[in-house]
Parts: sequence; structure tokens; C-alpha cells
Amino acid sequence: MSDSRLRLAFAGTPRLAATVLQALIDCGRYSILTILTQPDRPAGRGRRLQQSAVKELAQQHGLPVREPSAAGELDPQGELNGVDVLVVAAYGLILPAGILERPRLGGINVHTSLLPRWRGAAPIQRALLAGDSETGITIMQMDAGLDSGDILLQKTCPIHTDDTAATLEDRLAILGSECLLETLDRLALNDLSPTPQDERRVTYAAKISKQEARIDWTRPAADLERMVRAFNPNPVAFTELLGITMRIWEAQVVEGGGSGRAPGTIVGAGKAGIDVSTGEQLLRLLKVQIPGKKVISVGDFINGHPDFLTGS
Repeated sequence: MSDSRLRLAFAGTPRLAATVLQALIDCGRYSILTILTQPDRPAGRGRRLQQSAVKELAQQHGLPVREPSAAGELDPQGELNGVDVLVVAAYGLILPAGILERPRLGGINVHTSLLPRWRGAAPIQRALLAGDSETGITIMQMDAGLDSGDILLQKTCPIHTDDTAATLEDRLAILGSECLLETLDRLALNDLSPTPQDERRVTYAAKISKQEARIDWTRPAADLERMVRAFNPNPVAFTELLGITMRIWEAQVVEGGGSGRAPGTIVGAGKAGIDVSTGEQLLRLLKVQIPGKKVISVGDFINGHPDFLTGS
């Protein structure tokens, strides 16, 4: 090497990955030789092509970017043979063993859970849905399995009772950046002892589907409140009340509330919220959105839909 810095390749796509990449750039201790990210995708109501957050950041800093769409296109020129470490953070494409073996020190992954809990695509949402009190960051030595490699570093992060997937992701992105920098520094010094994961404690965080975000009013209000937070900002919990389809952005359990009414019945509505019966207690809707409109408070919503004041 021409200097003592680790030579890195970075693979990531969304905002969380861009936060991690920014930390690598800012610290200045590593040579970032190449960036891998997902290809531009149609987004928004106009379905215009949109660059990934990682691509935008890389271009701002003049870093070379490649956008392979399949595993066979990941490293056709063997560029990864010339790096020390491949850093992966929310990339979105499964890396085969042959790719992970090319960097001198292999690939390491910034995973947003305390592995082996919540292996897979949606660890932040699954932790919120399950009512976990804490989660964290695991820096893992990648292997051919699904988030099954040895643990290099792990730190916890509390889950607050008002956390959404967005707020929790923001904190985990910062913690993940700190953990990654510590891991790379210690890798350079050969000061890490990989720890195998305990297979008896494995749980899986399956990818979230849009249909999964449909509210089932027969479930307890506490479950539904966690669901609203877990699916904010994507795909957003939704339901239909009085013939109106709406996305639910914020809600809370009405402690001690219970009406004896059928689940899904509006039992009260006003500027404070819309109270809906569930399988257990009431859920108060606080912020909603109807198709083609902005997110608004329930008070503003009711101003335009006075029929909700009576319910049915």
C-alpha cells in the first residue's frame, strides 16, 4: 500500500447508508476506492427516476459509483481484489461468497439489530412491531448466509415509546457510523476477536409488504399503535373509515378505554382525535392522510369531514 490507510469499497443505497458513508468521508482515515449502489428507480407520483442517497453523496465528493442490477454485474473487472475491506450498509443486493472473498479482509456489514435477533431485511420495523425495549448495531463479518456471520462489534440503542421507524433509524445510523469507524480502526490493528452468533436465539425480520400495513381492528390497540410507528414513514398504516381510505401517521392508545362496540367502530371524534374500537381498548388517531393530500392533524381533517363527529 502507498500509505497505512485501509482501502475500502462501499456498498449501500438508502439514507441510512449515506449517513454511514458520510462518516467514512469525514473521518479521513480511509481510502474509499469505489461505491456500489442500487440503480436509479422510479419514485413519487410522477414516477421519475431518482438516484439513491448514496449515489448523490458519492457524486458530491467525486467518488466513482457503479450501479449493478444483478449479482453477476457486481465486480466484472475484479476491482474488489484491490481493496482491503468491503463495507456494506443497507445495500439491497445479496452478495455471493465469491465477491466477499475478494477483499483482503473480506466484507463487513453494518446491521441495525442486535444479532442474532432480527436477521433480514426489516430489523427496525420488526423490533418496533414486537415491542422490543432495545435494539442496536451489529458490525458483522459477512459470509454467504443471511446475516449469519461472526460478530465483530455490537452496541445497544434504547427504543423509546414514541419512536417511529424514521426516528429510530436516524439514531441507529449515527450509532452505526460510530461502530463502523471503531471496527475499521481495530481491524487495521488486528484488535478484534470475532464471536460466532448463537443460533438458538435467531429471529428473522422479513421484508415488509404494503398489505401488512392494513389495520386489523380486531387486534389490541397497543399492537396497532406499534404498527403505526413501525410503518412510519413507509409503507404507512392504512384503513377505511366511513368509506374514506386514510393513512395513519400517528396514533395512541386510550388507556382504560373500551366501548364494547365492534372493532373498527368510531366511538368518539373531535379535535383531540378519532377514537376507534379495537380488539382491546381504543386507538386514538392523531394524524391522518387521505389520497392525494398532505398529512394533517385529525382536528383539521374533521373540519373538512364533519360527518366523523357523529361516527357510526
